Amino acid sequence: MRVLFIGTGDIGLPSLEWLLNTPKHEIVGVVTQPDKPVGRKQVLTPPQVKVRALAAGIQVIQPPKIRHAVEELKAFDADVAVVVAYGQILSRAVLDVPKFGCLNIHASLLPRHRGAAPIQAAIRDGDAETGVTIMFMDEGLDTGDILLMKRLPITTDDTGGGLHDKLALQAPAALEEALDLLVAGHPPREKQDDAQATHVRKLTRQDGRIDWTRPAIELDRLVRAFTPWPGTSCMFGDAQMKIHRAQLIPNADACPAPGTIVSADEQGIVVSCSSGLLNLLEVQIEGGKRLPAADFLRGHPLQAGDALS
Repeated sequence: MRVLFIGTGDIGLPSLEWLLNTPKHEIVGVVTQPDKPVGRKQVLTPPQVKVRALAAGIQVIQPPKIRHAVEELKAFDADVAVVVAYGQILSRAVLDVPKFGCLNIHASLLPRHRGAAPIQAAIRDGDAETGVTIMFMDEGLDTGDILLMKRLPITTDDTGGGLHDKLALQAPAALEEALDLLVAGHPPREKQDDAQATHVRKLTRQDGRIDWTRPAIELDRLVRAFTPWPGTSCMFGDAQMKIHRAQLIPNADACPAPGTIVSADEQGIVVSCSSGLLNLLEVQIEGGKRLPAADFLRGHPLQAGDALS
């Protein structure tokens, strides 16, 4: 089939790579978001999807609004569009361009975690598993009929970044199976149960603000879910302290007031929560370097009884 790839995020790169190399299908074009300024110097930077496509000699378009590019999309004469982490809502006019419609690769087990941050939400909410869903797109937000689903267990040391990479690598096999079913005719379509749906909005740095009055088990999941983005932080005096790595201390005895430091030594900075203890293993003070807790303590002495907020 003639495939149009529509995507921006790096999670789509393995799927794009598979499409570029498979003899089963022909990738006829790539649609991605416009280049954006990145970093302190605001250097105009293309999405890696664009970089890879151009290196393979594939035509790339970057419309500011895809709904205004319907005629350009028609010119690709695609049988199907594969959409992953594109960053814009597709209008009905866009969805109707490919002969067989648009397939979306979504990084959750729909209808759970519809929306912008399904990977972080799965870890944060303590889900036992996540996965890749291939669905037929409609005009709603991740509401289309499900073609197939591939499951993946979530481990107790998975981070948002690590799970992102696992799902990215799982997606090409799911996409291959989905396209095979489409080619064979009469692919399965399972309607989503809207009553079971959850929604995840786009995350901000404020979402990573640590509230020590929450249980340690929840904060452990939050730190892992929001690594590397949007990150988690608390206040150390008047300065913000980022928490890059932490560890739940299970079966902790009765704890002092939430936010109280129980111990601070070579093993880490152990902080009391509403229930349980969280050991901060790697931190970064505002304006400083990311450091293991032991190194941080050499320059910032803390002791039992001090408090974080």
